Amino acid sequence: MRPIVTLLTDFGTADGYVAEMKGVLLTANADVTIVDVAHDVAPQDTEGARLALARYWRRYQPGTVHVVVVDPGVGTGRAAIAVESDGRFLVGPDTGVLSPALVTTAAQVVRLPIPRGASPTFHGRDVFAPAAAQLAAGAATASLGAPLTDPVVRRTPEPHRASDGGIVGEVIHIDRFGNAVTNLLAPRGGTIDVAGHRLDLLRAYADVPPSGYVALIGSSGLVEIARRDGHAASSLSLIRGTPVVLRSASR
Repeated sequence: MRPIVTLLTDFGTADGYVAEMKGVLLTANADVTIVDVAHDVAPQDTEGARLALARYWRRYQPGTVHVVVVDPGVGTGRAAIAVESDGRFLVGPDTGVLSPALVTTAAQVVRLPIPRGASPTFHGRDVFAPAAAQLAAGAATASLGAPLTDPVVRRTPEPHRASDGGIVGEVIHIDRFGNAVTNLLAPRGGTIDVAGHRLDLLRAYADVPPSGYVALIGSSGLVEIARRDGHAASSLSLIRGTPVVLRSASR
């Protein structure tokens, strides 16, 4: 079975940075299958990258190597790490971006050495791609560096119950359709209060007329605020951290 390496970056595709990383990977292992997850993460948006990684890293077969390079701290003292978790491998900066694979106590983490001559502005090419190539070729995680016992772990904020019984959450992500993904898990039914609107929790985008607002449970299992055929986030001025309140169907 051909080894798989996935790439998630904020590099875009116009400047050749992604191609350089692919060149390193394919030179080391011509049989590797490279999957471009996305290269249009907002620049330096480690939180957006963390949430994207959470969606897909377990969807790939065991042995897959996931490379994440959204790295505003490149060239600083932040660690470069490789992680083995749930039968998969992940490589990237120790900024919390790899947190989805770090929340289990079974995760193995090593600090990658920075090779002599590595560019202080491009660890994706000079540190992470070579490490990913080694893992894809079957190298043991422990052989890549020294153990790291305290990697940076970022978690999505937890909702809390308000004095009136509502469950208060917040927007954690705006997707490319303008849907505002929240940190709320919701049963069927109920309403969502957001930006001065009270929305019934419905099943699908098409359950409201064109241009109507809708709250629904998205494919991630989290409540989303959307606008049919429109951009809910811009029209409602929603950003990360905007509060949302879930009220049960009986209220």
